[in-house]
Parts: sequence; structure tokens; C-alpha cells
Amino acid sequence: MKFEDLVFRTRSFRRFDESVRIGRDILEKLAGLARLSASAANRQPLKFILISSPDECSKVFPSLAWAGYLKDWEGPAPGERPSAYIIILGDRSIAETFGVDHGIAAQSIMLGATEAGFGGCMIASVKKELLRKNLNIPERFEILLVLALGKPVENVIIDEIKNGDVKYWRDLQNNHHVPKRPLNELIIRFVH
Repeated sequence: MKFEDLVFRTRSFRRFDESVRIGRDILEKLAGLARLSASAANRQPLKFILISSPDECSKVFPSLAWAGYLKDWEGPAPGERPSAYIIILGDRSIAETFGVDHGIAAQSIMLGATEAGFGGCMIASVKKELLRKNLNIPERFEILLVLALGKPVENVIIDEIKNGDVKYWRDLQNNHHVPKRPLNELIIRFVH
């Protein structure tokens, strides 16, 4: 698969076939991709919690907010919830701040998940103290992101922005539409 296709297929999925489990071997491979990713000053302060059991997944789900623009949707229903999570933590004993390391790591993980036939959603809107309590995460670790993973069951459609509206939405067939700005709006200068 061409890299451009891999990036195009790596979308934010929020509905999954919960019966399709993701094993430890795949989760470790995904964390390994994050390990190989760039890190500011090569400090490598990120740590990962890998979760795949239904019982442990049920401890993560209540701490997540799913889709801010979909006001009438409370998140995936039972049977469409993630079958795994990777929680990205910052180890304060290594660094006080984490810059963009977790964003780089998360994108590497998501590209790897897509290549493996899965999908996911990077979630930063997290009830961190609830998650910390539910998973007994020590205070030395800052909760940075939760990556919800599974076998997607929704169709994500990339649309062009109309009237400056960036809000994603769902149509009557439950397709998830994501407006994107055109490239010529993003490139403000070309220096030759």
C-alpha cells in the first residue's frame, strides 16, 4: 500500500465490531512503532498501558468523551465499543513536559493499526482522575492521550469544507463526514 493511501485510510473511527479482539502481540507491535518514533532531545519519556480484555476495556470507556460536534450521541453503543486501548503516559521522572512526543507516537500507532486492518480514535478529552482511579495509574505518570482501537464498522467520508464549517457530522445512513480544508488554503507561501 502506498503511504498516501495509508494516511488517507487512517481516520478517526468511533464505532467498532467489539467482538473482534486485538491481541497482545499486535498491541506490543504498535507500542514498538511509537518507541521508534522521534522524541524531543531523545528523552523518550512516554510509557504505555496496553488494554485488550473486555473487563479492563470497560474500566476505560466511562472516562472518555467521544465526539464533541455530535451533541446527541453519547459514544459507541455496547457491541460497537473499542476492543482495545493504548493509553499514552508521560513519565515525570524522565521529563517535566512532553512537547509533541505523544502526538508523534499516536500517529505512528494509528498508521500501524490501519496497516494491520484496524482503526481507532485519538482521544484527549479524558476524565483523567477517573481513569487514574479505575486503572490505578501512579501519580508520577501524566495521562496524555487514550487511543481507542478496534475493527471499524463505520464509513468515514472526507468532504471539502463548505462555508468555513469544520464540524464533522453523520448522514441518515450513519456515514461519518469529515470536512477538510483545501490544500491551497493551507499553503500560505512557496519559496523557490
